[in-house]
Amino acid sequence: MSTHTAPQPPTSTHAADLPDPDVNPGRDVVIFDGQCNACGLAAKRLHQLDRFGDRLSFISLHDPRVLQWYPNLTHDDLMAQMYVVDTDGRQHGGADALRYLSRRLPILWAFAPLLHIPGTAGLSHWLYGIVARNRYWVSRRFFGTKDVCDSDACSIHFRK
Repeated sequence: MSTHTAPQPPTSTHAADLPDPDVNPGRDVVIFDGQCNACGLAAKRLHQLDRFGDRLSFISLHDPRVLQWYPNLTHDDLMAQMYVVDTDGRQHGGADALRYLSRRLPILWAFAPLLHIPGTAGLSHWLYGIVARNRYWVSRRFFGTKDVCDSDACSIHFRK
């Protein structure tokens, strides 16, 4: 990955100071909505779970480098769920990304057996979809964030 376009900083106050893929090569890349405070908070929490800070880097789906690096991922795909692109280039979206991270981050290893029970992938995808569609409520309820949508950036989720 080379820097041909200057990165655009995320607008979420929670997503400031996350490790950038260009500055931190050789890490899995988490693609999240950097204009969404709930998503920025989730990315910040993932960064905190990366206890040694050496496994994950983060990029907002709005950064032009995402289109350059991952042209097969559409804007709608990226708005619907978080993606993790591993160091081998495999793309893990939504529930599959969480399953992947449960094997990648030592602090989540305790949850890995639960997330990998045979036959539970469909249930995981269904549950992830519910949480993703209701992420603002979930963020307020479980993370105590009152400012999950303090800009017009979230209005896209309420137009449907």
